[in-house]
Amino acid sequence: MDFGLVLQTDPPASAVVGLMRRAERNGFSHGWTFDSAVLWQEPFVIYSQILEHTENLVVGPMVTNPGTRTWEVTASTFATLNDMYGNRTVCGIGRGDSAMRVAGRKPNTLARISGAMKTIRALGRGDEADLGGTVIKFPWVREGAEVPVWMAAYGPKALKMTGEEADGFILQLADPFLTEYMVKAVRDAAVAVGRDPSEVKICVAAPAYVTADDSPEALAHAREQCRWFGGMVGNHVADLVAKYGSDSGLVPQELTDYIKARDGYDYAHHGRSGNPDTKFVPDEIVDRFCLIGPVGTHLERLRALRDLGVDQFALYAMHDAKESVIDEYGRHIIPVLGA
Repeated sequence: MDFGLVLQTDPPASAVVGLMRRAERNGFSHGWTFDSAVLWQEPFVIYSQILEHTENLVVGPMVTNPGTRTWEVTASTFATLNDMYGNRTVCGIGRGDSAMRVAGRKPNTLARISGAMKTIRALGRGDEADLGGTVIKFPWVREGAEVPVWMAAYGPKALKMTGEEADGFILQLADPFLTEYMVKAVRDAAVAVGRDPSEVKICVAAPAYVTADDSPEALAHAREQCRWFGGMVGNHVADLVAKYGSDSGLVPQELTDYIKARDGYDYAHHGRSGNPDTKFVPDEIVDRFCLIGPVGTHLERLRALRDLGVDQFALYAMHDAKESVIDEYGRHIIPVLGA
C-alpha cells in the first residue's frame, strides 16, 4: 500500500514544502494538496518547489477541476513539471465544489470532467487533442511522458465514469463498508467497457489522527480535530441527495442519513478543524470516515481497506498534529503496510 499526505496550501508555502519533505523522509510516496484559488495559494507554483526539494515524491491536486483553468493550460502545467522533474505528477480531478462555488459558479458537469480528462491525458503524453474543433499538440513533450488522471467520485454516474475512463479513483472517506460499495461500482464499470479493473488505482483519502491511547479524552480531542471532514463529505452528499433523492436507492443510506441535520455550509471554513458548520456531524460518522485512535486502530482499518483493493491511503493533516502524525506513520505504519 502506498501512502500520501494531503495539505491545504496555506501560507507560508515554505511550511507546505517542509511538511512534504518530512513526509518523503517518512516513506510517503505522494504529496497532495487542495486546489481552490480563492481559499488557498496556487498549488502548482508550490509543486515546483516540492519537486525541487524531494527526490521521488509524486505530487498533484486533490482535486483540480475543469472550470477554473482551461484544459490545455492544466495539461501544459503538468507536462512542464514532468519535463523538469521526471513524470512525478498525478492529476486528481473532480467537480470543483469549493473552487467553483466561492467564485460564484456552479460545479462542473460530468461531461466537462470527461472531456478534460481525455484532453489533459492526451496532451500530457504528447498526443493531439481536439479543443472543440481546434486540434493542438505540445511539440515539446518528450517521449515517455505521461499524466495519469484520477477522478474523485461519490454518486452512481460519477463512479461509473471513473471506472470507464479514469486512471484512478479517489474516494474521500475511509469507511470499509462504503469503500467496498464504491470500489465495486468502479470496477464493475471498468469490466463492462472491457477494461482490466486492476488498471484503475484506488485511493482512499481521509483525516488520520494518532492518539497515545484510546482514552475518552484522547478520542474526543481527535474527533473535534477531524469533525470538519464529515461536513466536507456532507456537502458532496447533499448535492447527491438533491439530485437523486434520499430514498432513491442510488446513494447508500449510510451516506444520506447523517446529513438530515445539516444546515448550510460556509466555505470560509472549508477543510479546517473547528469548522462551525460541522456540528451536525455525529461522533459515529467521524469514527467511520476518519482514522482516529492508537497505532493499532490505524493498522486494523488500513488492513481492511487494503483487503478491499485500496492501493493508496492519503491522509489529510488539517489538524493540530501534522508533524506527529507524519512521524507516527513513518515509524509504525508505513514500515508494516507500505508497498
